[in-house]
Amino acid sequence: MENAQPEVTTTHGRVRGRTEDGIAVFRGIPYAAPPFGPLRFAAPVPPKPWEVIRETAVYGPTAPKVPHTPPYDGLLPDPSVPGDGCLNLNVWTPAPDRGARLPVMVWIHGGAFTRGSSAVPVYNGRAFARDGVVLVTVNYRLGVEGFGVFPDAPQNRGLRDQIAALEWVRDNIAAFGGDPARVTLFGESAGAISIGALLAAPRARGLYARAVLQSGAPEALPRDTVRAMVRRMAGSLKVPATAAAFAAADRGAVLAAQAAALRRSGPLIGGPAFGIVVDGDVLPEDPRTALAAGRAAEGIPLLLGWTTEEYRLWLAPTGLLPRLNRLGPLTLGFGMLRSGRSLAEVRARRAAQPGEGAGDVIGQLLTDHLLRDPLRELARSRTGTPCHVYEFAWTSGVEGMGACHALELGFVFDTLDVPESSWLAGPEAPQELADRMHAAWVRFATDGDPGWPAWDSAERPYRFDAAPVRGRRSGQGPAGTTRPPAGTASGADDVLV
Repeated sequence: MENAQPEVTTTHGRVRGRTEDGIAVFRGIPYAAPPFGPLRFAAPVPPKPWEVIRETAVYGPTAPKVPHTPPYDGLLPDPSVPGDGCLNLNVWTPAPDRGARLPVMVWIHGGAFTRGSSAVPVYNGRAFARDGVVLVTVNYRLGVEGFGVFPDAPQNRGLRDQIAALEWVRDNIAAFGGDPARVTLFGESAGAISIGALLAAPRARGLYARAVLQSGAPEALPRDTVRAMVRRMAGSLKVPATAAAFAAADRGAVLAAQAAALRRSGPLIGGPAFGIVVDGDVLPEDPRTALAAGRAAEGIPLLLGWTTEEYRLWLAPTGLLPRLNRLGPLTLGFGMLRSGRSLAEVRARRAAQPGEGAGDVIGQLLTDHLLRDPLRELARSRTGTPCHVYEFAWTSGVEGMGACHALELGFVFDTLDVPESSWLAGPEAPQELADRMHAAWVRFATDGDPGWPAWDSAERPYRFDAAPVRGRRSGQGPAGTTRPPAGTASGADDVLV
């Protein structure tokens, strides 16, 4: 019944959700105490238990952040929910029953560690629950609150929040019908970078069984890179670069200083940024190094991938891409320095992209440098453990966006009918492609096989696109599978490239 109010007992108290389209939904469940007052800039601690049943019909507070500025505010939905209790999560389940033991997926959102939340409408978990998966989406601290490096506070607070959320899942998800031994992590951009760190974090071992990294590679930023961002903000606030001084400052002023500091950095131009650092505690080693050397996530199946034109999200909306194309040689020179590519490599890329301008060439080189190369490196290192790789190649209906960063999200979640999905994908995104891509993620969470061969010496990623492909061998992917998940559709438009 649509008006039914399912109830579940957690380790901290009883919660009451709601039923939506036959799915039990619980929103805004605290997994840690509000990180403010004496707990600001501290490691997460468990929430205080509650005795009266807690209503969880609406999304909980989101982490402090600044909104997207034009034109990104019209491409990337990012709602803000006020309140201090931002360390919360949401659960969609088809069977709130301790005996169900369904596969679990935990979503860690992206947003450059400064934006995003679990309340983004595109991340609605109804399709996963419809197809037999218990879906959890998580909020964590962002920006200086979650990732600022201070001498008087623990580092990687946002990463610690994610681990606390996974510990909550371990202790509570069975009550929602999930199997704590069958947890698949998945995330995009900063969420995928976070998962790379979780794979290398000793404290997170045993909290997941599989992982999906979408358009984000394992990395740790140099501590000085993050310190420089904090110092920029401290200079603007006219306070010492300490957690105590930032905690005493007005929260609105801190966010304004953060917004000003971020305007001078970016994923392609570099500069100071917020991100995960090696701290000798939660993260003892750079995740990329640990994973490549086989010192982390042994035996954990991985699904890795990227979009064909990641860079277009960063360059096209502001008109920077055509300007870079006009600059020609200057653009190529900058790209060589930023990506570490030789002149011969730049020329080879130009030859492979006939008719493309310098901005597009450098955009692809930087995408290789930041995303594709380290993900390929990770795939090569997974000897003896299945690793599946994909490329999302469908082109957005929004002019100039191409197959850009974050475009695949509405397809993975099967939420193309959510109005906000059209902001980036356009009004006529192919539902059939969403059926296939979502089915692959469900299959991976269910049995570790998304429906195409694991990465091998041929190094061909599996390609998701809407153009029909003929002559596929049976069993080569979702189109040829004989066991699609219930409630999903198969097609014949994917191809290995």
